[in-house]
Amino acid sequence: MTLEQLRIFIAVAERQHVTQAAHALNLTQSATSAALAALQDRHDVRLFDRVGRGIELTGLGRDFLAEARAVVARAAEAEAFLNTSTGLHHGSLCLVASQTVANYWLPSRMHRFHATYPGIQLTLQILNTEAACVALSEGKADLAFVEDIPAAPNLSLMWAATDQMVLVSHPQNIPRDIRNARWIMREQGSGTRRILEQALDKAKFDCATLDIALVLPSNEAVRAAAEAGAGIAALSYLVVADSLTANRLVQLPFALPARQFSILRPTQRHISRAAQAFLDTSNGGTGQGDL
Repeated sequence: MTLEQLRIFIAVAERQHVTQAAHALNLTQSATSAALAALQDRHDVRLFDRVGRGIELTGLGRDFLAEARAVVARAAEAEAFLNTSTGLHHGSLCLVASQTVANYWLPSRMHRFHATYPGIQLTLQILNTEAACVALSEGKADLAFVEDIPAAPNLSLMWAATDQMVLVSHPQNIPRDIRNARWIMREQGSGTRRILEQALDKAKFDCATLDIALVLPSNEAVRAAAEAGAGIAALSYLVVADSLTANRLVQLPFALPARQFSILRPTQRHISRAAQAFLDTSNGGTGQGDL
């Protein structure tokens, strides 16, 4: 079994398609198929079933996918460690972050890191808080930056910054009672939505009875819908500050809690020198910082 076979298996498993995986890996379809066949024949197993014109993972294949990802991630960590052990002149660092953090907190810190370590290739993927934790757990990123404090026992957490949430409305559509208002929400799994629902529960609101007009996948989409008068919304002050100043939105008198921006890393994986350097340049080496 080779790392190349594992990488090919993962690519095919994620796409459920040999040709698409081959294209993504810049390989021929025949080479991709041969690598899969060699892996299965060597261990006398079946990892895929052919269903119609497509393929699907077998039960064993689904179980093996997690193991394969872990091995490939560990190999990448070993490579990154060697690359970064000589003064951080070369290597890579993969970050994953939830939307508010990625759009309003991380960019200046990424710029600072790149200016200090220009040889390190820095990448960022934007996911909601729940998906970011999953990506980090599966070894698809070195560090995660998320909103609030997620329940993730296999991840260690450091406080990064404090963020204030506010409830906003179009100035001509201010509701007399927010219990009867139309709401614009982020999707389930979003840290923004979780903080709002916790605050509403604490205020004795029945969230199941809210009139949710729209559920949108980004802060900017929620803000634009609120500015158009589609309903009221809870967002980070960072997201709506310009809209409040320009009177495109007004803040409603409902107290929402401040929340944390948190930095996560896996507890059972070595932290690379590049990742540690990013933490040091972002927060002065303390793991903390204010907005």
